[in-house]
Amino acid sequence: MNHLTEAYVDSLAQNSSAIKNGKDLVKKNSFPLLCQSDDGTIIFGECKGSGKEPYRCSIDWQQEGNPVFRCTCPSRQFPCKHNLGLMYAFTSGKTFIHSPIPPDILDKREKAEKREEKKKAADPEAPTAKRKTNKSALLKKIAAQLEGISIAEKLILQLVSSGLGSLDKKALQTADEQAKQLGNYYIPGIQSALKDLTLQFRVEENRESVYAVVIEQLTTLQSLIKKSREYLNGRLENPDLPMDAESTLEEWIGHAWQMAELRELGRVRAKAELLQLAFRSYTDQARGEFIDEGYWSDLQSGQIHLTRTYRPFRAAKHIREEDSIFQVVQTKELAQYPGELNRRVRWEDATFRTADSQDFNKICASAQSSFPEVIKQVKNVIKNPLSDKHPVMLLRFAEIRKTDADSYVLLDEQGKQLPLADIQYLHETTTNLLPMLNKALLTNQVILVMFEQNWKFNRLEAQPLSIVTANEVVRLLY
Repeated sequence: MNHLTEAYVDSLAQNSSAIKNGKDLVKKNSFPLLCQSDDGTIIFGECKGSGKEPYRCSIDWQQEGNPVFRCTCPSRQFPCKHNLGLMYAFTSGKTFIHSPIPPDILDKREKAEKREEKKKAADPEAPTAKRKTNKSALLKKIAAQLEGISIAEKLILQLVSSGLGSLDKKALQTADEQAKQLGNYYIPGIQSALKDLTLQFRVEENRESVYAVVIEQLTTLQSLIKKSREYLNGRLENPDLPMDAESTLEEWIGHAWQMAELRELGRVRAKAELLQLAFRSYTDQARGEFIDEGYWSDLQSGQIHLTRTYRPFRAAKHIREEDSIFQVVQTKELAQYPGELNRRVRWEDATFRTADSQDFNKICASAQSSFPEVIKQVKNVIKNPLSDKHPVMLLRFAEIRKTDADSYVLLDEQGKQLPLADIQYLHETTTNLLPMLNKALLTNQVILVMFEQNWKFNRLEAQPLSIVTANEVVRLLY
């Protein structure tokens, strides 16, 4: 049970409310019975409920990194608040008596083992079978996508022809209604990009201030429509063509990559270790989703990866809300999505351990030192219309210097400067935290930053997300 820490339990909870409810059960002494097995693979107990009989709950770690939650309560949430409370009771130091594993759990374990044995017995040496494509359904879907793309193209032409400055509430409402109709054509990426375009004019009173952003969005949409049409026409002619597994085009169109697909494409590697350096949750009105986003250092490759969990407004309560994680995550498998600089990753099973100085030193060693080289690399990424316009990089700096009342610059070892600012994309400030930091953190350290092109001043700016030292990660965004 060494891996069971409060931070780990927090990471298992569906949302912050579940965390609070689980901890409240411990505070109220709602567990009259707390037990653990002699072999340390399971904790179980009873929790007072609203009825006469207590709820019987357990957490089974027979398979490391893949806990099984069981509870007699009617909740559809896994883990439920009783499971969470049981784990919080353990991490808070409550006394758990050693007891034999209950017979019903042993029976469930045995049935699960038999199911696994049957799967292996079928053909233990056979590789994972590739999924067969229903060509008829695929061609029908592609035809619908191409029709939707033509509709989107006409909508953009209407917006541009009428003039961005003349878009009133009625025109925006009409554009929103037309964009909503694209939901029938399997192109959610293009649809949300169009919605985001019209949203720019609704949230800004000073219309001229958004023109630069809107023009960039129009450029992206034009390129997206062109590339999507070429790609889909190619697959329409030859359905056997493989999916685009190198760029983000499939994801832009709206494909949700499955773990099995990423395995087939060779985009899964075994045994990875990652440490989260920054985290944020935000609302994307255009997509109609809450998004939980984390930036991680890959302790093997030194790359900065991205995790992103989408929680649609209508289904948010049924999807686990992600949170900051401060321990090293050890995954059995790490899947990488198609992409460029900050590739999105995911995993299914993981264990946790405390980060140490060796981990922090690995992260620091992976940081880039030459700002001119970094700027060149970032500009090459963002000039591609379909690439991420806000790449994140780890930089070694000599000094964070204040230039005036509200401005800071980052200096490398050669004295080259990089402007620091609160970028529009994040909608959160971190530069105002710099004067509050220990002065030792402002010289000769490593910093994680997110880039954005400031069109008003026509320059590349970076917003600090965290500072990494030989002993810790100081988060400014978490």
